[in-house]
Amino acid sequence: MIPPSNSENRVLPVSINQLFTDHVRNQPLLHLGATGAKVIELQKLLAHWNIYQGAIDGVFGTQLQQAVQTFQRRVFLPVNGIVDPLTWRSLYAGGPIDMPPLQKGSSGAPVKLLQAALQAAGQTTIVLDGQFGPQTEAAVRHFQRCRGLVADGIVGACTWLTLSKIPR
Repeated sequence: MIPPSNSENRVLPVSINQLFTDHVRNQPLLHLGATGAKVIELQKLLAHWNIYQGAIDGVFGTQLQQAVQTFQRRVFLPVNGIVDPLTWRSLYAGGPIDMPPLQKGSSGAPVKLLQAALQAAGQTTIVLDGQFGPQTEAAVRHFQRCRGLVADGIVGACTWLTLSKIPR
């Protein structure tokens, strides 16, 4: 706990999570053409995650936009090259955030994202149908086993994070 003071000089407890949330909430929307200290922060974060190798100069150019898009793709965000609150949160976390747990019987867009990531990881026979059936479960178990994860066929935070490290 970090003890900030209020106007009456009493110490108030604030959690690290609250400070993190407040910091991310106060980040600006960044896009092509932006400049300044926040762009430098973005460039350093992307360089830290080995996504950006360009100059740390505070200019949001096309190379930085491409790096943002690569990062967004890796962490299962909409790929638009705009650094919005979800992109900031993922940049600070170093991986996907708010991804749903998936298991046999799950369906929809998150399952399609999973299936595409599994294809990128080498599971080329998997069908992108948005249905978490026996084929997807087997592919998840294989991926988990090969990456040293618990091979339970359930896609939770650890599996999502490991999938996000696969270049796509």
